[in-house]
Amino acid sequence: MKKYFSLILVLFVSILVLANFGVKNVIYFIGDGMGINQVLLASYIEGKTLNMMKAPYIGLITTYSANSLVTDSAAAGTALAAGFKTNNGMIGMLPDGTVIPSLFEVVAKYGVRTGIISTSRVTHATPGAFYGHVKSRRDENTLAEQLVNSDLYLVMGGGWRNFVATGGKRKDGKDLIALAKKKGFNYITTRSELMEYNGGRLLALFSSSHLSAASERAGEQPMLYEMVEKALEILSKDGEPFFLMVEGSQIDWESHGNDAYGVWKEVMEFDKAIGVALKFLETHPDTLIVITADHETGGLGLSTGGYALYADMVRKYQKTADWMVRNYDVENKEEFKATVKKFFGIDLTENDMARLKEAKYSSNPYMLGNTLGRILSEKARIGWTTYDHTAAPIPVFAFGAGAENFKGFMDNTDIPRIIAKLAGYSLSRETFVVESSK
Repeated sequence: MKKYFSLILVLFVSILVLANFGVKNVIYFIGDGMGINQVLLASYIEGKTLNMMKAPYIGLITTYSANSLVTDSAAAGTALAAGFKTNNGMIGMLPDGTVIPSLFEVVAKYGVRTGIISTSRVTHATPGAFYGHVKSRRDENTLAEQLVNSDLYLVMGGGWRNFVATGGKRKDGKDLIALAKKKGFNYITTRSELMEYNGGRLLALFSSSHLSAASERAGEQPMLYEMVEKALEILSKDGEPFFLMVEGSQIDWESHGNDAYGVWKEVMEFDKAIGVALKFLETHPDTLIVITADHETGGLGLSTGGYALYADMVRKYQKTADWMVRNYDVENKEEFKATVKKFFGIDLTENDMARLKEAKYSSNPYMLGNTLGRILSEKARIGWTTYDHTAAPIPVFAFGAGAENFKGFMDNTDIPRIIAKLAGYSLSRETFVVESSK
């Protein structure tokens, strides 16, 4: 009798969702590190209005964590996935260690298909917040195990190294790819396989670690828009409700590197994927599309003074600063300067070279690329306050069913709660007991 009651309850909730709220599907975009200035910079360089900027409803969100005004991606991801504040570094649990369910875990209990897409490792902080529960975001092997044992229907991104021992990062000898197959996942690793895929439950890991930067990705690593196209095809083909999270992971990394060119390319990859979702919305009006970020990175400023911002200069750049320092040695002064002139159109000064040589011997392995990124930004009158995250508010853009609820000034914990309410579900720590596999 209890079983039949549960089935009736699920049916009732489904009818209530469709009848009263009109939100059947949710596509949840998260641009990691993407503040409003990252969006505007890409728009200025591109010379057009971005897809996300056409949203009929726009709001602003605070991002502080439980223990800091400046959040990290784990705490921010938890807020966006579960609607609760936690400490920096923690995923899917409160500061006292109480495990809390994510929105995706809640809706999966009602038979809703859920999927995550990321250009980082799928065990990274933001995607991990939608299925995982760990005290430290660094515990990616545990997150991999939790992913395989989760109710996720579709997973795409990088990071197979945390799923295997041979050639990977696992020291426990477990083969989580084999376990995933036993759990009903089909497993693929190349863009060609993705393009031809027409099956059901899917685990697609296209690299050992993160995918390549958008400006360098080629061959058998798919672009974000291609993953979104295939995900929507898979999740929608039988007409059942679905929730999909899509992360543009590397906007954050390019902002950490103060790299204006890299930010431009990553935001544009993200926005192209949003265009795919908007096309889907045209024929599926019962879909809600929410676009936001977990935090702002870099403290991006759209001028360093002189009433000037040279977006056209960045438009002529051809490479990221990280690519440059990976391939050319700053100690080979003349070759380095000539190559910067070739790919960026910039003449480095003696002071620029001195800054770069000092950065090369920093204890921070990223400092050389960061310093070149900042120098190239300065030439275009683009400023940065930090190589880390900031407490700046971030934008939320909304389209489709229920979009009018995403406007004004909100907190990041409000976003999943509004989504849940519109779709007819409730987010609370008592909703479901979620067991951690650790």
